[in-house]
Amino acid sequence: MRLGLHTRVGAGYDAAVAYAQRLGCTTLQFFGGNPKTYRVTPIDRPALQRFAAARAAAGIGPVAIHTSYLINLASEDGKTVVNSLRLLKNDLAIAAAGDVAYVNTHLGSYGKRDRKDGFASVVAALDDALAGIAPGVHLVMENSAGSGQLCGGTIEELGAFVRACGNHPALRVCLDTAHSWAAGYQIDSREGVERFFELVDRELGLDRVVMFHFNDTQIELGGHRDRHWHIGEGNIGVEGFRAIVAHPGVQGKIAILETPGEDEDDLRNVTTLRRVLDGITA
Repeated sequence: MRLGLHTRVGAGYDAAVAYAQRLGCTTLQFFGGNPKTYRVTPIDRPALQRFAAARAAAGIGPVAIHTSYLINLASEDGKTVVNSLRLLKNDLAIAAAGDVAYVNTHLGSYGKRDRKDGFASVVAALDDALAGIAPGVHLVMENSAGSGQLCGGTIEELGAFVRACGNHPALRVCLDTAHSWAAGYQIDSREGVERFFELVDRELGLDRVVMFHFNDTQIELGGHRDRHWHIGEGNIGVEGFRAIVAHPGVQGKIAILETPGEDEDDLRNVTTLRRVLDGITA
C-alpha cells in the first residue's frame, strides 16, 4: 500500500512534492483547481509536466486529483449538471496532461428529485465523461456518508452505477473509511472489516477499488454525517485501521489521508498510520 495525504498546491507544485517527501509519502492527492467555484482556468501543461517529473523523481505515484465540492451529477437543475460535467471533464484533462492516474469525485445529491431519475442523470454524465477519457486516466467514484439524498452511500448503489455504465474499465471506486462508518458499515474490528470487504467484492469486485481515503471519525455508526477525525482517535480506532490495512483488498492500492488540522496534525496522522502498517508487516 502507498500512503499519502491531500496536499495543498497553492504554493506551487514543487512545494507540494517537497511537503509529501518530508512526510515520507509515496502518493498524494490535490485539487486541480479551486474546489469552491465552477470557474475553470486554462490548463498549464508545461507546469503539469514538470510536476509529473518531480513526482517521478521523488518516487511519488500513482496520484489523484480530487474534484470540486460543487459537482452534482444527480441534480434536477440541468445547468448544475452541465457545470458539474464541465468541471469533471476539466479535471480529467488536467490528469491526462499531468500523468495523474485517478480523478476522484463525489457524485452529488438527488435532492427532491426522484432517485430513479437522478440515478439516470448520474449514469448519463459518467458515460459522457468516460467517452472521452484519456488512456491511463481513471474516473473514480467516492462513496458518501449517505446523509439525506446523497448518491453513493451504499456499496450496492456504487455497484449499480458501475453496471449501468457497462463495467467500463476506466470507472473505478474510492472507499472513504469515515464515510463507510457513517453509512453504517462497522469497520472497527477484523470481523467487521471482513464483512465489509466481502460486500465490496460481491458488488464491485476488489479490483474495481483503486484507492482509499483513510479518515477516522467521531460520528456514531450509521450517523450519516461526513466528519473526519485523526487516525486512531475516533470510533474506527487503531484496531479498525489495523484490520483494514491487513486486508488483501487494500494491498497494492493507494491510501490518502484527509484528516483535519495543520502540518503538525498531518505528521501525527501519517506517523500513527505508519506505525499501524509497521505492526502489520513486522
